[in-house]
Amino acid sequence: MQARPQTRYSDEQLAEFKAIIDARLAEARKQLQFYQDQLAEHTNSEEGKVRGLDDGTGTMTNEETHRLANRQQQLIQHLENALLRIQNKVYGICRVTGELISPERLRIVPHTTLSIHAKQNR
Repeated sequence: MQARPQTRYSDEQLAEFKAIIDARLAEARKQLQFYQDQLAEHTNSEEGKVRGLDDGTGTMTNEETHRLANRQQQLIQHLENALLRIQNKVYGICRVTGELISPERLRIVPHTTLSIHAKQNR
């Protein structure tokens, strides 16, 4: 008799992935707070006030910080979605192939929804 292929991760494995995601989420939120503090500080400083058209450095820095903050917000959303998939016990299932994503990939990119094979064939 052949063993059935695993169709989902065990509760123990899901707990391991949840711990990884929780740690990444805490770090991402901390980083987002840093960017938000930087933006607030720049806005409230004399340098943040309009000084003329000849100095775009402050604007470029501000735009870059906004970009980084937005990227962190997206990462946080992806990680929160991964926690929902864990809660629903569908975490780690490739949305293209329906097969389990390798645990190694999930440890590196815990919010992924694609296996390496599916990602390479996109």
